[in-house]
Amino acid sequence: MTSSPLASRAEPSMAGKALLLTSAATFMAFLDTTIVNVAFPALHQDFPAESVTNLTWVVTSYGILFAALLTPAGRFADILGRRKLFLLSVGLFTLASLACAIAPNVGSLIAARGVQGIGAAGMIPAALGIVLSETPAEKRAEAIGMWGAAGSMAAAAGPSLGGLLVSEIDWRAVFILNIPIGLAVILGAKALPDRPVEKSPLPDLVGTASVTLGLAGVVIGLTKGGDWGWRAATTWIWIGAGLVFIAYALLRSRKHPAPAVETKLWGTSMFAAANLTAFLLGAGLFVWFLSGPLYLTTIWHYSVLKAGLAVTPGAVLSAVAAISVGRRLKPAQQRPVVIVSAVVFLGLSIWAYSGLGSDREFLALWLPYGAFGGAAIGAALTSVTTAASISVHPLKFATGTGMATTARQFGGSVGVAAMAAVFAAGDLSTPKPYRDAFLLAGIFIAASAVPAFWLFTKKSMAQIAETQQQIQAYLRAQAAASQAAAAAPEGTAAADRS
Repeated sequence: MTSSPLASRAEPSMAGKALLLTSAATFMAFLDTTIVNVAFPALHQDFPAESVTNLTWVVTSYGILFAALLTPAGRFADILGRRKLFLLSVGLFTLASLACAIAPNVGSLIAARGVQGIGAAGMIPAALGIVLSETPAEKRAEAIGMWGAAGSMAAAAGPSLGGLLVSEIDWRAVFILNIPIGLAVILGAKALPDRPVEKSPLPDLVGTASVTLGLAGVVIGLTKGGDWGWRAATTWIWIGAGLVFIAYALLRSRKHPAPAVETKLWGTSMFAAANLTAFLLGAGLFVWFLSGPLYLTTIWHYSVLKAGLAVTPGAVLSAVAAISVGRRLKPAQQRPVVIVSAVVFLGLSIWAYSGLGSDREFLALWLPYGAFGGAAIGAALTSVTTAASISVHPLKFATGTGMATTARQFGGSVGVAAMAAVFAAGDLSTPKPYRDAFLLAGIFIAASAVPAFWLFTKKSMAQIAETQQQIQAYLRAQAAASQAAAAAPEGTAAADRS
């Protein structure tokens, strides 16, 4: 008997292969959001004629395009095909990594980093869309946890891995690392099956350009606000123009037959709540990740490598918590995970604020603060990703993932801007500004507990159960159509012979 597409979705080998390949790509994408920060001093040594402001664009250009293009990339993945966009995006990211490694000057490096951001934006929604389409419904929460663990590990392991590569080899090794991983992912992903895609026209290009320019404008204004000054007209012109573009894109999307942003998805209360929760978690996460290594290198005078290793326990427990929540808890049980994790992280932040100082207290303070904080964030992010993914139709998996990840990245930019304001108001040679940043991270993450009350409600889960029944009917129809199409040539040939 010929196996149907419905049956193939449940094949463990294909689901496992999809998870492995997409996790590797996700690791690369999120690793490059943090690993280059460690290479910054080495870049300044290699290009001494460049100002520090110009060099910051090596970091910023990646983050801006990554955040801005996630939402339209998710919709393109749902329409063009997740496997196709995944292969194209990994290929673009790998080529851009090579261009970064051989860049002769800062301008070329900034441009290549921007292209890397475009590739990363395409990889993430396509990757999770592939995982969810290849995984049986009852295993999706576990798969999301394992996929999310790759991002958690990458984001926090960036400082230690980057410090090792820069100190032992060269800053260019940071980018060379991506090349063999990217090539291996491309070779493996070619064997993944094509799945049904949404039969509709490409998204509104004007709306896509508007939302991209809008998010980029806001991120540029928030990122550079610390340098330009929060009272400077330039800062608010960028932010204001960005908000205008975003508002135009959203208004246009409400009436367009092929919108750039699926605003209708926000009509589902759980998806809207998941986006807001992801925004607040992202704000706290980015503040925590950036302020920690700065505190360790500046106040405790750790080397870059030692500081990176000091944050590694948090990365490991973040991944462990992400996998455990996805594997052991059903979606209906995960709302308390976000709320409790947010409260626990706030308690840890208050403890760090009151206890950390100039004296090195790694075992007594830093290790438990970092380890349990990482576990709390990993658990919360997995549950939020689960909420966002199960609250949309399977043909919208990539679109929903892109919107939720954009919310987290956008929240990260807001968090970094707030952290910059905290730093600007204090003396960075003393512990106080860093303690303030740790408390700020705790406040952001504690705030995520409020919208989390709308996740996994009984009403939402009942709607999801009804949608799942519709999904099963859709998959059965797809399987029957595929079998009929496979049998059609044989029937036609038999008719011709008669």
